[in-house]
Amino acid sequence: MASLIPEEKVDEVRSSVNIADFIGQYVQLKKAGKNLFGLCPFHEERTPSFSVNEPKQIFHCFSCGRGGNVFSFIMELENLSFPEAVAKVADFGHIDLPATYTAQAKSAQPKDQLQSDLLSLYADSAKMYQHILVNTELGEPALAYLHERGLDDETIATFGIGYAPKNQLLLDFFKAHKTDYQLLRQSGLFIENQAGELRDRFVDRVLFPIKDASGRVIAFSGRILTKSPDEPKYLNSPETKLFNKRSVLFNFDLARGVIRQRKQVILFEGFMDVIAAYRAGIQNGVASMGTSLTNEQIYMLERVTDQLYICYDSDMPGQKATDRALKLLGSQSRLKLGVVQMPDGMDPDEYLRAAGKEKFVQVFDNGKQTPTAFEMRYLRRDLNLQNTQDQLTYLEAVLKQLAQLSSPVEQDLYLNQLVQEFGLDKADLRQQLRSVVGSQTVHRKPTQAAPSLPPEATGLTPPPPELDEAVATPQQQSQQINNVPLSRVERAEQLLLFRLLHDHDVWLRVMALADFHFVHDDYQNVLTEAEAYFDNHRQFDLASFTDFMTDSRLKQVVTSLEFKDIATETSTEEIADLVNVIMNQHPVAEQISRKQTELTAAKQLGNQDLVQQLTLELIELYRQQQQVKQANSL
Repeated sequence: MASLIPEEKVDEVRSSVNIADFIGQYVQLKKAGKNLFGLCPFHEERTPSFSVNEPKQIFHCFSCGRGGNVFSFIMELENLSFPEAVAKVADFGHIDLPATYTAQAKSAQPKDQLQSDLLSLYADSAKMYQHILVNTELGEPALAYLHERGLDDETIATFGIGYAPKNQLLLDFFKAHKTDYQLLRQSGLFIENQAGELRDRFVDRVLFPIKDASGRVIAFSGRILTKSPDEPKYLNSPETKLFNKRSVLFNFDLARGVIRQRKQVILFEGFMDVIAAYRAGIQNGVASMGTSLTNEQIYMLERVTDQLYICYDSDMPGQKATDRALKLLGSQSRLKLGVVQMPDGMDPDEYLRAAGKEKFVQVFDNGKQTPTAFEMRYLRRDLNLQNTQDQLTYLEAVLKQLAQLSSPVEQDLYLNQLVQEFGLDKADLRQQLRSVVGSQTVHRKPTQAAPSLPPEATGLTPPPPELDEAVATPQQQSQQINNVPLSRVERAEQLLLFRLLHDHDVWLRVMALADFHFVHDDYQNVLTEAEAYFDNHRQFDLASFTDFMTDSRLKQVVTSLEFKDIATETSTEEIADLVNVIMNQHPVAEQISRKQTELTAAKQLGNQDLVQQLTLELIELYRQQQQVKQANSL
């Protein structure tokens, strides 16, 4: 085992937590065929290829190949050690671990020491800044300001808000603790002058901790307390190893669970708006780290929900920002969209303080608009609808908007509104709308068909693996995506490895062959791991075996086999055929066959650099093959 936590305790934690429930915190999973599917959290994609198999308690991505059990998932996602992963899963399942085990998890060697050190630095900084705000005279003006803005002490504690005083303390604090100078330089918490001297980056600012999806502080955003013409109102941490503003959403760590429960997320313009909504019980709100959403942030939201409401300021700049966001999201995301706007040109924070919690919540309950309803109101700006020319301009713009709707019922609803407001004939409006739709259809560029789901996601059962034919399993679809179809020998290796792990009689027969070995290193390495595993385990258990292995790549190999549609029954003849295919294939010949396949794919893609590289590799393999033939003829 990779951990000193007793195996029986690891088994208890793993068996007590449903992998689908745990992964469901991070990925919106939907039933498709035998498995659950969602958007992969390890890479960006538009068609779900990330799958969870509940009966086997494993996950696998058919695109990037990652796979394993519940511990593997969180280790990969959050860069945790094995003991840390066990502790995190145990906490999710409300399973108590003895203090010795939790201490071990905290003291485990991190996978990335610099990242771990920076996280500790930010955690200590956040504690210090909050202590200054809440417990010292230096923080009293900042605390009074927050109280005036309607934030009580509980809210301040929930969001970890702090204060960086005028007299700089953070650098002295870390110097007193003998913190490494180079670590301080890389943290983004300090500004370095030409002489290499450091000073606190944040001075006289209320600090809002920026946290990653797991709730770890990775940056700060500081609002100036004493206004100064030479200082920006807000100052954010620079980008570091921890912090990339394109990939972070404020409050996503606290909101994620509520987003999943309510099946919707609300996008606010600023931190104070998010916090105001949270105080009023609207706790599924987030804010971006800039003026517009990035693809990375959109993808974070797509993984956990299908519905997004935009709640920006209701003044004209906020309306323009809402219009931009709708156009961006409409073209780049799968999300269903809506708009919530505060009355009287206020932002959410202002309206809550002015109108109170009850009216604030009513806006979210009763004031949701469709994107089209918002656009119909937005298009009125700068127009005098008592003027005939402005009426025509407005109607033309609205009909272009309605022409983009796919629902005839929705089109009809808005046409009725236009008829009622302007006293027009509905048939005339309908005819004009048809003309606009026809014009847009003529000028619309053809779109590429979206890639289809793996066969399992459609509920279709892939054909059984055959040694002499291409196999349309999800795993092979993944191989085809990477332009590396499986060879006959590798298909035989995968099937035999599956049999070896799951059938002890097959294991005994094959392992009795003195000269047996797999051609490819990955399968041979799994076999070596299995030998050690069976020394201490009488039966094969997939989840236990993936914990036993320390190489994440080999875990992916084993997990991918479990997602193949392999018949449960085997025969002596099948095993003999598989062994024969593998043992009679010389490694060099197998490599040549694989390189030829890769070369064909590279030529089809027009990748000349890769073609040249593969050609040179093939020449070397042909040379090795000739040497083997000459040696055999002696």
